[in-house]
Amino acid sequence: MKKYYSMVTENGEANINIYGDITSWEWLESDVSSYTLSKELDSLGDGINTINVYINSYGGEVAEGLAIYNALKRHKAKIKTYCDGFAASIASVIFMAGDERIMSNASLLFIHNAWTYTGGNANELRKTADDLETMTQASINAYMDHVNITEEELKEMLDAETWITPQDALTMGFATSIINDSTNKNPNQSIKKQVMKQLTKPVETPQETPTPPAEEPAEPEENKTQNLIAALFR
Repeated sequence: MKKYYSMVTENGEANINIYGDITSWEWLESDVSSYTLSKELDSLGDGINTINVYINSYGGEVAEGLAIYNALKRHKAKIKTYCDGFAASIASVIFMAGDERIMSNASLLFIHNAWTYTGGNANELRKTADDLETMTQASINAYMDHVNITEEELKEMLDAETWITPQDALTMGFATSIINDSTNKNPNQSIKKQVMKQLTKPVETPQETPTPPAEEPAEPEENKTQNLIAALFR
């Protein structure tokens, strides 16, 4: 059986890498299925208190991703998900399984509605559209357990097929922290600190513009001429 994790026994931690497509058929070494990953989780034993899940995936099959999400949520260990590159499509749902959801400052989430290829008559196509909306709602439920935006706002983002930056993910609740961010020592509080800094900033009073010194009255032209002649014949 393919191994996704390596245990760090002295820390009671296990590491799982999801660095490929989420699929029920593991053709490539990087492919990840819910069956194999769930077996890996079952084999960890009782001594694991933290599971670190490192994600770099364009996504894949919705059913497989939802099963991985639920398997991680069900595990008694603390789950920490890391977005190492892209957590796109159903991989972004897996990212939401973390008790802590950590993004690098050089990573992105990508969310969109479920989609598929289909064929058939009008009735079959209408049913497929309804089925897709139902599958998308399952992902929405996973997002809404953590985000602080409304469901209507989330659906607008799904409709727009939205890339989410680390800072936006932190602000909206998709992520709980950002690593490798040299501008922010405490990302969880970054927005609050910025707002409070602006609210408590002293009001600067405008300084009065200094009055320029009064200019001496210009010498009449005839006096200038007389003085010049006097200087020449002195």
